[in-house]
Amino acid sequence: MNRTEQARFARLYDQHLTALKLQGKRPKTVDAYARAVRRVAAHFDRCPDKLAAGELKAYFSALVDSHSWSTVKVDRNGLQFFYRHVLEREWNWVQIFKPPKVRSLPDILSVAEIAQLLQATQRLRFRVFFLTTYSLGLRLGEALALEIGDIDARAARVHVRQAKGGKDRFVLLPEFTLCALRRFWRHHRHPRLLFPSPHRDLATATTSMDRAGVQRALKAALTQCRIHRRLSVHSLRHSYATHLLEAGVDLREIQTLLGHESPATTARYTQLTARTDANARARVEQLMGCLCEHWRALR
Repeated sequence: MNRTEQARFARLYDQHLTALKLQGKRPKTVDAYARAVRRVAAHFDRCPDKLAAGELKAYFSALVDSHSWSTVKVDRNGLQFFYRHVLEREWNWVQIFKPPKVRSLPDILSVAEIAQLLQATQRLRFRVFFLTTYSLGLRLGEALALEIGDIDARAARVHVRQAKGGKDRFVLLPEFTLCALRRFWRHHRHPRLLFPSPHRDLATATTSMDRAGVQRALKAALTQCRIHRRLSVHSLRHSYATHLLEAGVDLREIQTLLGHESPATTARYTQLTARTDANARARVEQLMGCLCEHWRALR
């Protein structure tokens, strides 16, 4: 990028960051949308304000080959924001590319497999973290961000702060999980963090455990358990929701506990439960039994 292009890009990029801030975007969204603009500028080695539709088609074609569709969609949203709020012109992305609508179902663990996973986790901090994440139905970032003050032992609940969409919520705190957290706190005695980083003296750590380290620990435990499905720490949350549904908890209550904005997001767990499948099968058999009686009468 020559000096003129670099200066123009720097000015527009700063405007992009300012617009993201003024629109109240969450930090992760700001990072993702900013990265989208940097990536397309680096690809063409020039400021992206004058790219033609054909160039964008070629760019996204290459991006689809090298990245997941979720990444492609995030970059699309980032560039659309850039066009709308910085360049002040519309970008008809549908004519450039249209991501497929994929509604895949996540892999989950059974209750017995959750117990097996916890037993296979060697380090106490990871074992307690996995138990907490599962039994509270948390996202990875939500669990890592937990602080001592978020635990309300008397009310048996946990305050999840600034979760997805910047929303707080309360989740139920099982007695078993509370006991495990107390035991772990006696191990590190940090005045604020529930899961302090182990890279220095635990009691004086300034950050929580590393996301990548937690994921690696889960993968190691799954390997030891010889569980080879496509699972991550987020699978613990999916498993929790499914097990609640199987236990007869109302979908609306599960939606509240998980912090889902849409009931449709929660409703997908009905496709994952053995109990739901059994109930549906029983009703279908009952229906077909009635039909069978009429069928026999036709003979």
